[in-house]
Amino acid sequence: MHAPRRSFTLQQAVEDSAPLARLTALARESAGRLAAVQALIPAPLRPSVRPGPIDGGNWCLLVDNSAAAAKLRHLAPTLQAALQRRGHEVEAIRVKIQKRT
Repeated sequence: MHAPRRSFTLQQAVEDSAPLARLTALARESAGRLAAVQALIPAPLRPSVRPGPIDGGNWCLLVDNSAAAAKLRHLAPTLQAALQRRGHEVEAIRVKIQKRT
C-alpha cells in the first residue's frame, strides 16, 4: 500500500529547500534595492528597468534596450552611493540588456 501523499504549497516547498529559499531571498533583496533607488531613475526610463541578480557585492540591473543601458551606466555611481548610504553592500552595479519575452 502507498503512503498518503502530502500536499503542500509552492511557498512551503521553497521554504523547505535551502537553495530555493536563498534564491527567493536574493530576488527580494534585488527588488528592494531597485525600490530604494527608483526615485533616482528618470520617470520615462523606469518601466524599462528590472532588478537582476545579486552576486556578492555586485548587483545587476536588467534593461530593455541599449539607450536605457547607456543612461543607467551613467547613473550607476549615484545609485551605488544611494544604496550604500542605506546600508546595502554594493561594490558595483552592472547593467545588462535583456529584452522582455
